[in-house]
Amino acid sequence: MNNDSPKFSLEDVLNATAGTLISGVPENTFYGISTDSRLIKKGNLFIALKGEKFDGHDFVRKALEQGAAGIMVHDYAKINQALTDKTTALIKVADTLLALGDLAHEWRNRFSIPVIGLTGSSGKTTTKEMMASIIGLEKNIIKTEGNLNNLIGLPQTIFRLTAEHELMILEMGTNTRGEIKRLTQIAAPNIGLITNVGPAHLAGFGSMDVVREEKSDLFYNMSPSGIAIINLDDKAVTITAERWSGRKITFSMSPNADITVKDIERNGVKGVRFNLVISGNTQKVEMKIAGLHHVYDAMAAAATAFAVGIDIKTIVEGLVEFRPFSGRMEMIRLRNGAFLLDDSYNANPASVREALMTLKDLKIHHNGYVFLGDMLELGAEAGEMHRKIGMLIATIGINALFLQGDFSKVTAAGAIEGGLSPENIFYLSDKKQGIVYLKAHLKKGDWILVKGSRGMKMERIVAQICDDFGGDRISRDNKTIH
Repeated sequence: MNNDSPKFSLEDVLNATAGTLISGVPENTFYGISTDSRLIKKGNLFIALKGEKFDGHDFVRKALEQGAAGIMVHDYAKINQALTDKTTALIKVADTLLALGDLAHEWRNRFSIPVIGLTGSSGKTTTKEMMASIIGLEKNIIKTEGNLNNLIGLPQTIFRLTAEHELMILEMGTNTRGEIKRLTQIAAPNIGLITNVGPAHLAGFGSMDVVREEKSDLFYNMSPSGIAIINLDDKAVTITAERWSGRKITFSMSPNADITVKDIERNGVKGVRFNLVISGNTQKVEMKIAGLHHVYDAMAAAATAFAVGIDIKTIVEGLVEFRPFSGRMEMIRLRNGAFLLDDSYNANPASVREALMTLKDLKIHHNGYVFLGDMLELGAEAGEMHRKIGMLIATIGINALFLQGDFSKVTAAGAIEGGLSPENIFYLSDKKQGIVYLKAHLKKGDWILVKGSRGMKMERIVAQICDDFGGDRISRDNKTIH
């Protein structure tokens, strides 16, 4: 973070957070906010957050040694007041995580630019990057980087906002009830998008109804003067939209939406192409990303760009220029002529189904191989969902299935029930185990899919395949992988 942004006076901080000043002088001014003592810059306000595996209160001394101009805590008993002098600001609040969000909200409100907030069970990051590819052609944008989409990461993005920016795109993630409401309150978006509602993080939510309610909080906590982007093909989203009284922009595969598509064609390793229709104006789009489900991401991004006044020509240009990020349906051509579909970044039942159907479309009459890690945080339904995925795998015609995780046996049982021979199912004890099989069987034109939840670290298998076979990222202008 640039150490001169954001700038807060002591009075600003106390007013925004309802904090109590323990020590310090009225002239205290803070340049930049930090929650990591290792990244402190001189003049920063250090906010001591407490998580399951860390406690920022333990690093107050280090933050001061690094040049912090102020310390914010909620557990004052843990702080040795001797660590600070009378000029160093020591601020006590009821909850430092809440205070972090309050400060981010205060900073966001200093800017009158459009703010886009988006959430959903799948496709959030890809849709966000498509938005950025489009809107970035006309505006100086700031967006969520990586997975900084939670109650700590979203404020960090907001604190990067400067007077040079013309629009902000904020991704909002959740695995606990109430998070989307709080993120929306912090970000105060003018435009909101729920990509879809599906079975993700059920361990935290318990049911699909609760998932829908959680995602719906984006619309319910936006200003009524804002714009809601509605996926008419997702029933849960349309139910939510019925309660939204403000302006709506809709997208759908059907022609009755504001943004729609027609004449969708699979384009093999080149991606997908279709005609985009906005207000009766039709333009051809050729995108370098595989999977028909990404057409929905494109429509969502187009609808959001349209909401901020981007014309269809620029929207098409941005979609054409978009490239998938590593681990998200990225196609890699291996040196032996086979292909690797890297979708290792994360997984839930909906995204796994889409990835499997994309593999089926791409491999055509060639052999297919699937490396699948567990789908995590699915709660009581986890076993049945893994079994159904196993059954689906059996129907797409693969030659070998490599499984990793606690639900491997359940997934395998589903695959066997669906008709896949037990002889073609392997349980991975290490990342190299499946490589030995591939070296003996993988041929030119064959396809490999690697997929799994983030905690399964399936990217290590992708790296091992690339190390052993070498390859070029098709969607990254044939950049060589060493």
